[in-house]
Amino acid sequence: MSAEPVIPGFHPDPSICRAGDDYYLACSSFEYFPGVPLFHSRDLVHWRQIGNVLDRPGQLRLPAGMPSSGGIYAPTLRYHDGRFWLIVTNASEGGGNLVVTATDPAGPWSDPVWAPGVPGIDPDLAWDEDGTCWCTVAGVSQLRIDPVTGQTYDTPRPVWSGAPGAKAPEAPHLYRIGAYWYLLIAEGGTERGHAVSIARSRTPDGPFEPCPANPVLTHRGTDHPVQNTGHADLVEGPDGSWWMVFLGVRPRGGTPGWHVLGRETFLAPVTWVDGWPVVGEVAPDPSALPWPLAPGPAEEPRDDFDDPGLRPYWISVRDRPAEHVTTGERPGWLTLRARGGSLDAPDVVFTGRRQQHHACRARTLVDASEGRGGLAVRLDERHHYAIEASGTRVRVIARIGDVRAVVAEREVPAGPLVLAVAIADPPPPHGPCTGPDVVSLGVEEPDGTFSELAALDGRYLSTEVTGGFTGRVIGMYAAHGCVRFDWFDYLPDDRARTTDREGNST
Repeated sequence: MSAEPVIPGFHPDPSICRAGDDYYLACSSFEYFPGVPLFHSRDLVHWRQIGNVLDRPGQLRLPAGMPSSGGIYAPTLRYHDGRFWLIVTNASEGGGNLVVTATDPAGPWSDPVWAPGVPGIDPDLAWDEDGTCWCTVAGVSQLRIDPVTGQTYDTPRPVWSGAPGAKAPEAPHLYRIGAYWYLLIAEGGTERGHAVSIARSRTPDGPFEPCPANPVLTHRGTDHPVQNTGHADLVEGPDGSWWMVFLGVRPRGGTPGWHVLGRETFLAPVTWVDGWPVVGEVAPDPSALPWPLAPGPAEEPRDDFDDPGLRPYWISVRDRPAEHVTTGERPGWLTLRARGGSLDAPDVVFTGRRQQHHACRARTLVDASEGRGGLAVRLDERHHYAIEASGTRVRVIARIGDVRAVVAEREVPAGPLVLAVAIADPPPPHGPCTGPDVVSLGVEEPDGTFSELAALDGRYLSTEVTGGFTGRVIGMYAAHGCVRFDWFDYLPDDRARTTDREGNST
């Protein structure tokens, strides 16, 4: 049974649009900066991140006191009249719903236009034949909007709330397909009960007739390896067929199952029967697609920080001030200057990338001669594992809820050293209480061997334990003073075994 996402790791709430032969997809980013990662594809299967929509402080302000899993929720990305439009919720104090536009989706995107008349979260944009723009939000209610100015023209009016009694009707998307307007929503909550339902009308504002086969997509109550399926968007394929992108998770281990990578983006085919969509098997075999595949260049596993700016996959917690995060101070090194006390602090100086594989390894060469910091696997302020260097000492720190402990430490030679994290399946025997994985933290010796200081149960860095909407992020941080990093590499397990200390194949 297939279970592979098209965009693995913490990439939830996908919204997709087509512009000619090109496809673009945006995801939620929550408390991380820059916000709203943006991807490009020519075949719906291979995606490359080309930027982040909200990549300037003037576009995205996330207060230091904002809790994790606040921030940027559920974008809708559309291509209309030769321009890309994105509407999204900043669910933090002083936030609200905003619209940004671009002629090139790789950026730059405009400064935000705020829409104070748009309530709640999960806003959608759809234009009818006379140019009227309809905004539909979680709930599900609707009003007209001028997306250029943010002005709204109606009081939000309920249009459809999904299955009777289903909780959390949200993530609405409105489309004109053939003779009908279709209203696609998520319902049931974003946990195991998540589902996708649809209704249709002859006009964009209803009344809407529910599909008799609702929900059109759900994996609740099944043994499918992909669970929590929902928050979907529809798009037409290169050959005129229809497809659905949606979020899902891949729980692992015993009961209740723990997902550690966050909510990921999946793909499924859609056929139309009697005017209703029928969703096919999740993650179809790419070789069976009826159009040529366009894989594009493979991502380099190592970043040597030789570029003046950071690659688009690097994210930081709430902001990224240039005086605290720079590649310009020491050429070829990433310099982090601390301002918080540790990873427990909401303003920690942290730069990481999403964990995208269940088995993987991350390494970095750190110079902590002027400070204290290291390599961390982060879920939020209260849940993270780290290996931290300072002078000639390293230690492994575990933060699980209210408990913070140094679980291992050792002396190391003076000078730069390689810190490493290896994530793998738990060793046998396995049982109902077996966790999803084991997170090993340690140092790499001069001969390239990994010296493990601690091996920690991965369940405590899972959404089922921490709560919230995000996934693991692996990266570098500074807890005190100035800490510099010469390189960082990230490899799935099958490649991690064949790369040496200098990043060369062996």
